[in-house]
Order: sequence, then C-alpha cells, then structure tokens
Amino acid sequence: MNSTSPPSLPQKQERRFLLVLSGIQFTHILDFMIMMPLGPQLIRVLQIDTHQFGLLLSSYTFTAAASGLLAATYVDRFDRRTLMLSLYVLFILATLCCGLAPNFEFLLAARALAGAFGGILGAMVQTMVADVVPFERRGQAMGTVMAAFSLSTVAGVPLGLFLASHSDMLGWRAPFFFIVLLSGGILVAAHRLLPSLTTHLQRHGQGEAKVNVFRQIHAVARQPNHLRAYLFMALLMFGGFTVVPYIALYYTANLGLSESFIALVYLCGGAATFFTSRLIGRLADRHGKQRIFRIVAIAAFLPILVTTHLVPVPWWIVLINSTVFFILVPGRFIPGMAMITAAAAPQVRGTFMSLGSSVQMMSSGLASLVAGLIISRNPAGQIEHFNLVGYLAVACGIASLWIVRRLTVAQPPAAAQASPAAASRGA
Repeated sequence: MNSTSPPSLPQKQERRFLLVLSGIQFTHILDFMIMMPLGPQLIRVLQIDTHQFGLLLSSYTFTAAASGLLAATYVDRFDRRTLMLSLYVLFILATLCCGLAPNFEFLLAARALAGAFGGILGAMVQTMVADVVPFERRGQAMGTVMAAFSLSTVAGVPLGLFLASHSDMLGWRAPFFFIVLLSGGILVAAHRLLPSLTTHLQRHGQGEAKVNVFRQIHAVARQPNHLRAYLFMALLMFGGFTVVPYIALYYTANLGLSESFIALVYLCGGAATFFTSRLIGRLADRHGKQRIFRIVAIAAFLPILVTTHLVPVPWWIVLINSTVFFILVPGRFIPGMAMITAAAAPQVRGTFMSLGSSVQMMSSGLASLVAGLIISRNPAGQIEHFNLVGYLAVACGIASLWIVRRLTVAQPPAAAQASPAAASRGA
C-alpha cells in the first residue's frame, strides 16, 4: 500500500492541530457528560427510575466498548484523518437522533449509537496526538487536549443545562441540538486543518498488511506491558466513574441543592481545571509523568471521600470541594494517558488505543452499574450507601498507584528523537 509520511508540523500548525482535536474531544465528552447533570430532569420528565437512568449511561459506554473492539480490526489500516472525519460525521448524526428521541426506548437506542461512534473518537484523538507530538512534549499536548474536559464543564455543561431549563419547547433535548450545531462547525475546521497521517501504514509493509488482522489484535492484546496499561486504564475509570455519575443526584436528593446549583458546580470546576490541566501536563513533562501521577492521584483521595460523605452543609463548602474534585480526579488522566500512549509501538498504536478505548468505556459502564447496585434510595428519596462507593473509588486509586510502577514505555524519548518516524513528525 502506497502512503506518504505525515507532514512535519511547525509550532503554529501543531497548535492548530491540537486545537481541532480539542474541539472534537470537547464535543464527544460533552455529549457523554451532559447526561449526568440532566439526570434529575430526565427522571422527572421521562418518568423513569434511577436504574433506567443508569441504563442510559451504561448503554453509551458499553456500545463504545464494543465499537472499540471492532475498530481495532481496521483502525491501523486507514489514513487517520479520513477515519476521524468519517467517525465524526456518524457521531453527529447519532447525537441528532438523541435530540429527536420521542421516548425512553428511542433515547436509549440513540445513546447506544452515540457511544458506538463517540467512544472511538477519544481513542483516535489520543492516537493522533501520539503520532504527531514527540514523547518529551506529549504531557503538555495531552494537557491541551484534556482541557476539552475542562471546557465542557466550564462552558458546555452549564450552557446545556441553561438551555434545557429555559427552553420550554425543547427542554432536555436542547443540549443535544446545541452539540450538533457546534460539532458541524468543528467538522468544517477539521476537514480543513487535520493533516493526512499514514506513516503507520508504511511500517506494516507489503507482507505484513496481509497478516490476519485478528492475529494482530491478539498479539497486541496479549503483550504483557499492554495488559498492564489496560489494567491501569480500568482502575482509573473505576476510581472516577463509580462516583461522578451520581454526584448530581446526591447533591439534589441528600444535600437539598437545586438543579440550577449543579450548573454552578460544573462552571466552577471546569473553570479551575481549564488552567490546571495544562499546568499538570507541563509538570508531568518537567518532573516525570509517573511522579506527577502519583502526587495527583494521592491528593484526589480526599475530595472523593469528602464528596461521598457529605451531609447538608453551606453551599460554599460543597462548591470548594467539588472544584477540588474536578481538578484532581480528572487530573490523574493527563500524566496517566501520556504514559499509556507510549506503552505501545507506533505501528500498532491505533489498535492498542482502540482496544484501550474499549477497556475505558467498558470499565466506566461497569463502574456506574456497580455503583448503582451499591447505592439505593430510601423512602424519603435520599441516596444511601454512597460512602461505600467512595471507599471503592479510593481502593481502585491505590491499586493504580501500584500498577503504574510496572508500566514501561515501548519507545524511550531518546529513541523517539532518533527514529525516522519522529523526524517526520516534526515539532
């Protein structure tokens, strides 16, 4: 198969490249996150219970996991740009179906479709960053892309909740139409600015291209270092998504806070992490990704435990803790993902990250389901046993500290700089 090397990206073009990927990351993260604060409204309007709401969340993650496994059969056999644009169009159509859903069953199916395409987008973003940005600067690059999470919380989620609360005609549908319109604009920018990335095709060679794809997936999946990376991913997801999906319900049911306060929680948390995510990325590049991960992960235990043990307190205490929660709990992913992207050789990185996306999504879905089995609602409508969920999240965090010490990078920075692939990427 004939292909060309990826273009050498000067600094200005690399910034545009990362900005476009951040936009794609922003919209698919927002599409996933918007369901969590919409929980109280969806339960009320659609007349569903907490278990059905949990099913809406897990349907996205489980289909994302399945599609990630499917993507592993083809993701390293196409131009990254072409594949990214195709998946993004399908994601936009699925999100449009969410906004048009007339009932719970249709919404459930639409969420499953959105997960099928949105889940792969996250892996593709991380893969393209790893293909273009050298390892020694990848922490900062991941911090830039992960800032999309912050932007989705500081702007996207509050705006989506505002539209849902103040649009009498659209109601909970409004955020999905907003995501569709925004994604359309980003799609145009991506079509213009994303470079063609095909060097991974050259590495396969003419003979290797004919190797059974399932043997390649099996070879990638069984590699010991890859298995450690997948376990690390799963622990990170369990350390966060056992708690995050139920925060809005806990705040409204147990602390007596209004649904409008939830928007303020996301606004303040996102505003803080918009700055701290890039700071964490720079610190990881400067002082070591594993060292910064350990510091942030240990610090995250405190807001997790406070969140899951909160009793009615002044609103400003809740807001301070939730902001610290948003800074530290997602902050672990910045150095963590920088290490994970370096756990596989470049020629199989797409397959590795697609399988990793399945692990991430399956783990987050299982985390929300397990947490849903642990918690319950008493006759007064309050959430019970949320403290046990906090203990589980901390236990997973401690386990991640153990496994990260055994995770190695497939290509050291010095080797990356000396390789022809690294030279073709540019700075």
